[in-house]
Formats: sequence, structure tokens, C-alpha cells
Amino acid sequence: MLDDKRVNKLLIRNAQVVGQDEYHLSWLSPKLAIHNDMLSAWKDLVSHAKQSGFELSIASGYRSFDRQLSIWNKKFNGELAVRDKHNNIIELDHLNETDKVMAILTYSALPGASRHHWGTDIDVYATNLLPNGKSLQLEPWEYQEQGYFFPLSQWLDQHANEFGFFFPYSQDRGGIAIEPWHMSFQPLAQQYENKLTLPLLANLIGTSKISGKKAILANLTSIFTQYITNICHTHLLDNNAINKEDHG
Repeated sequence: MLDDKRVNKLLIRNAQVVGQDEYHLSWLSPKLAIHNDMLSAWKDLVSHAKQSGFELSIASGYRSFDRQLSIWNKKFNGELAVRDKHNNIIELDHLNETDKVMAILTYSALPGASRHHWGTDIDVYATNLLPNGKSLQLEPWEYQEQGYFFPLSQWLDQHANEFGFFFPYSQDRGGIAIEPWHMSFQPLAQQYENKLTLPLLANLIGTSKISGKKAILANLTSIFTQYITNICHTHLLDNNAINKEDHG
């Protein structure tokens, strides 16, 4: 269960907020890291999940600005597929730059604004529920009824909140598509949310080598509202774990 003594009020640098600082991370493997102050809660959740028959694992944790930028540019330039909310591939060739930007934002966060930059957000699955010979896709159907991970989703819906975790993209709010695998550690993530501002993001985008920069900057205010701050907030069962000023 979440212990409020393990949840600290952080001094957060701007570079941390936008994925350009890694000092706050614990590396679980050479390619996988999460926030230092989330490690204990994560281990507790894994332990309780195992008791219920789930081998809870992380498919993706911390992601740097440079990594997110690479994904974004490859999608914008047609090197990676861009999908809509029905999992259909979108043909970008005939779209203007603004429409390309909006299409990509359905499933890919704007570099500098990804919650994965913070180390507080992770994509999860259960290794023991993935059938032999099948690859993890991180697509909604895998977590829905008849999907491999539906039992895990049901269990997490009941218990993740007890350990401080919630699902920011559990519903379609007209921004980021539903991502039933994306879990966030609220006591820390809320603090990073409060530090991510429009001026900070505008300055970063303006000085970066991001494809579609002109269209992004022209629409950044609406992007910030629709795709960045537009999440499914929740209050923890243990309300003492977060200072009242940190609730969003």
C-alpha cells in the first residue's frame, strides 16, 4: 500500500520536466528506468500482482526528449506509421502540416511534453499472459474483453490506486487515444504536471530540430489544452499521500 512517508515534495529542474535530465532515475536494466521515488511503490505493486497470478512488467518507462523527438520526426516524415483511434494507418502525404501534427498527437506525445520524460509513467503488461509466439503490441484490444491482458486490466482497475497509480488515458477525452497500458504514479507525476508550462514548452520547441515546428508553435496553446493537460485525473484512496496543493 502507498506510504505517504515515501512521497517527497520534489525540487524539479526544468530539464527534468522536458526529458533532458536523468539524475532522478533508477535503472532497472540498461534500457529501462523509472523515477527513484517511485521504485518502492512499483515493487509493492509487482509483489501484490504476483500474489494474484500476474507477472507485472514494464514495456516502456523513462523516455528522453531525444528519443521522443526521434519518434516524432520519423512519424512526421513517413518513416513510422501513424494510426488513428481505430488503429487504421493514416496516409500523411496529402495532409497539411497542421493536420499531420494533430494526427501524430493521437498516439505520440509532443517531445518535451511526454509523461514518460518524468520517469513517473510506465506502460505495463503481464509477461505470463502473453501467449507463446506472440509479440506485445500495446494496442487497446489486448487489454479489452477477450484480449490477453483483460484479467490484468480488471485487477489493476481495482488495486493500482491503492499503491498510488492511476491511468491518465483510460477514457477518450478528445485528445490522446485510450491507452489502457499507460499507468502513472500520481504523487510524483502531479508535481511534474504542475511544472510543465506553456512558455517552457514553447521555448524548447522553438530551439529544437522538430519536424512541423511552425505548425506546432502556431497551435501550441490548443495542443497544450487538448493533448497535454487533458487527462483522466483521479484521487488516491490514501488522500494524505499527496499535499492538497498538488491535486489537479
